Amino acid sequence: MFRRAHILMVSIAVSMGVLAIIGAVVFNAKLVDPDGFIGPSYLRLPTILALGFGIDLVPRTLWVSRCRPGRMPTVFRERLHSHWTRQRIVLVVSGILCFYITYVSYRNLKSQLPFIEGRDHKFDRPLFSMDKSIFLGHEPAIVLHNLLGDGISAEFLSSVYLWFLPLVPLALAVWLVWSRNIGFGYWFAASQCLAWTLGTISYFALPTLGPGFQHPWLYQTVENTNAGRLMNSLANSRVWAVNTSAPSLEPLTSTLSGVAGFASLHVAITLLVALMIQYTTTMRWLKIVFWVNTCCTAVATLYFGWHYVADDVAGVAIALFSFYVGGWASGQTFVRHRVTEVPVPE
Repeated sequence: MFRRAHILMVSIAVSMGVLAIIGAVVFNAKLVDPDGFIGPSYLRLPTILALGFGIDLVPRTLWVSRCRPGRMPTVFRERLHSHWTRQRIVLVVSGILCFYITYVSYRNLKSQLPFIEGRDHKFDRPLFSMDKSIFLGHEPAIVLHNLLGDGISAEFLSSVYLWFLPLVPLALAVWLVWSRNIGFGYWFAASQCLAWTLGTISYFALPTLGPGFQHPWLYQTVENTNAGRLMNSLANSRVWAVNTSAPSLEPLTSTLSGVAGFASLHVAITLLVALMIQYTTTMRWLKIVFWVNTCCTAVATLYFGWHYVADDVAGVAIALFSFYVGGWASGQTFVRHRVTEVPVPE
């Protein structure tokens, strides 16, 4: 039933993996598994899925059985057999593996940008000039800092921006584990894989660093936030990685350089999550929360200097394209306002 989506995910994962290996050979770089908020990906993603499996079964078992030990095994088995079918397991395993390969390949390819003849900041100047034109001759950073301030608003936007880090794997786990409609899980997994791939392509097609890395003096008032400290850390790690790794040297570093501006995948993925919630759930409050989250994330990318306006626009385009293609591959009808969530037979 979902063969088209499955083929799309596998094709993307294989292609990205091959490109990452070719890049590692060409630039004499190590393939590195990036760390996250629960350690490396090979531990983080299975841990999240294991937690999802446990959270799905244990609380429900306790609730339905009214904590009566004699009823717990029956309730547990019923849920295991009704929800964790062969199709569900295929979705979870293929979804997590394809995303894992795609994401790790994305991080490694992104880290190889500085070695392409210094082109990783080739288009910063025209995009910065474009931003000043959009803001009527003013730097976006100055306008936003004057408008929003650099106190509570800075801490709030920093939290919103960094929320993206756990959001990516958690959202994937939610749709893989808990979506009543198996097709929704394929929809989101395929769309995520495609979005990260298109983001990688955009980095090489229009390489930039971002205004915060090119013009750090404009963001000194917000550098003491967690988002600001992250930017400084990434700037330092990029300099260290570039200075200790080169095509003519041994691969001395296992640190990934995580700096690339165009396009904004923060905007792309948060918008993708908002679209998925809009089209696959009936909870109005949840839709509002994630649409607000998307808007605040877009503002944060400009406020802290992670991206130019064009980067955010490109992120929106990536999200819309990935969402549509993922929906087409998983056989969706794009019903925007669902009255009920009807599960597809598993």
